[in-house]
Amino acid sequence: MSALARLLLLVLLAFAGCQREERSFRADPVATESIEKVALVPLSPGPSGPVTDTSGKGKEYENNAYHLAQGKTLYKWMNCNGCHANGGGGSGPALIDDLWIYGGSIENIVQTIREGRPNGMPSFRGKIPDDQIWQIAGFVRSMSGNVPKDAAPGRDDALHPRPAENRTPEFPPVSGGAPPPR
Repeated sequence: MSALARLLLLVLLAFAGCQREERSFRADPVATESIEKVALVPLSPGPSGPVTDTSGKGKEYENNAYHLAQGKTLYKWMNCNGCHANGGGGSGPALIDDLWIYGGSIENIVQTIREGRPNGMPSFRGKIPDDQIWQIAGFVRSMSGNVPKDAAPGRDDALHPRPAENRTPEFPPVSGGAPPPR
C-alpha cells in the first residue's frame, strides 16, 4: 500500500469517526410525542415513592450543542422571554436558579411546556412539535448550568447581565419549591 493510499485511508477513517452532533432537519409531526411519566413531588401513597418512567430522550437533547442552540432560538421565537425575562423571572418564575416548583429534570420541564401549569403557564400541546419542546427544555436546563459546558450555547451579549450558559456554575434543582439549604 502506497503512502498516499494510507494517508487517504487515514483521512477517511478520521471523518467517519467524527460524530460531534447529530442533526435532524425535519421535525416529527405534532401528533407524535414521547410518553414520560414524571413525578412532581416525592410524595405518594404507601411505603414506596412515586413511579417514574422516562424514555432517556432527554440526554439526547441535553448533550447536543445543535439541539441546545435550536432551543435557545425557539425560546425567543415562542416569547418565553415575555414571562421569564431571559431566565431571570418576571411574571413567570426564574429559570436560572436552583428552585424548581414542578421539578428540574428535563422530563419535568417538557411536561410543564407541553401541559402548562396553573396560574399562567399555557399548554403548548399540539402547537409545538415534540422535538422542539425537548429543545426548549434542554435550553432551559442550560440556563442553570445543568448541561455539559461544551454543549451549552453562548450568550447574547445584549440580553444577559450574567455569564453565558456555557460559563454558568451548576445549580442542581431543588424539587418541591423549597428554598435550597444554605
